[in-house]
This record gives sequence, structure tokens and C-alpha cells, in this order.
Amino acid sequence: AMEKSYVSMFLLLITISCALAKDAGKKETKETTTKPKLPQTLSRGWGDQLVWTQTYEEALFRAKHSNKPLMIIHHLDECPHSQALKKVFAEHKDIQKLAEKFILLNLVYETTDKNLSPDGQYVPRILFIDPSLTVRADITGRYSNRLYAYEPSDISLLYSNMQKAQKLLKTEL
Repeated sequence: AMEKSYVSMFLLLITISCALAKDAGKKETKETTTKPKLPQTLSRGWGDQLVWTQTYEEALFRAKHSNKPLMIIHHLDECPHSQALKKVFAEHKDIQKLAEKFILLNLVYETTDKNLSPDGQYVPRILFIDPSLTVRADITGRYSNRLYAYEPSDISLLYSNMQKAQKLLKTEL
């Protein structure tokens, strides 16, 4: 009699673990079918046809070796100001065209490089770096308390700052 209860207990455990395993499997497929995750491109919506670099180090290397200025956009996905600027930036044909002449990087995290936050870590902020790897502190937005911030209404100022950044500091590079 004792052996019979062990066998039935063993079968019960197997049945329960099979049922749980099936449930766990179901949960995963249910989540993946309800919310298809779009592949995250490096543009993060700032201009899908543009070529974006993956890391700050790669961007510096490419700026130096291609003799193109680097444009770094610091932003956050959940920041309404970043979202608004991104929309205007991505839809602005002249900016998208001019952006092709830059090494581009957009960051959703802070770097440890203090040169990239000369007046604080706020978003969105856009910095330009010369191929000589000099941060262009002379190219600023219109806010005295956040020198590198741009609002959607500042898009023409951003465009002219991009043009300014095209005129390299050290042209003999």
C-alpha cells in the first residue's frame, strides 16, 4: 500500500511540473505575440536613413579619421522635450540632408566624459566636436542656463549651428 501511494505521489508531481512548464511556455509566447518588439536601430528615430555610430569612442575615431565634425545628441526616450525635438529634427529635410556631413551619435545614457556635459547633464542637449576632437563650446543654443539645449522652436538655430560646425576649427588636419 505504501509503494502505491509513493507512485501516485510521484505521478502527481510529474503532472504538476509538466502543467507548470506548459504554462511558463505559454506566458512567453503570449507576451511576444501581443507586443512585437521593433528592432532598435541606432538612429532611435532621429533619422533612419542617416548613418549613426554606436559608441562615443567609435564616433571620436570616425570623426578624427574622416575629418568630419561629430554631432552628439543626448536625449531620453521618456523625456517629452527629447521626443518633441526628435520629431522636428527627423522631419526637417535640410537638417537631415546636412546631418549626412557629420559623424552622428545619439546617446540615451550619460558618458563619463566631462567634456560632454560642460554645463550639466540635461536632455536634450546637442554638442559638436571638431575632427581635432575639440568640443565646440562656441556653438550653443539660446539658453544661458543650458547652453547646449534646443527646443523644437529652435530648429533653425540648430540648423545654422550645424552649418557653423561644418567650418572646422583646424582645417589643416
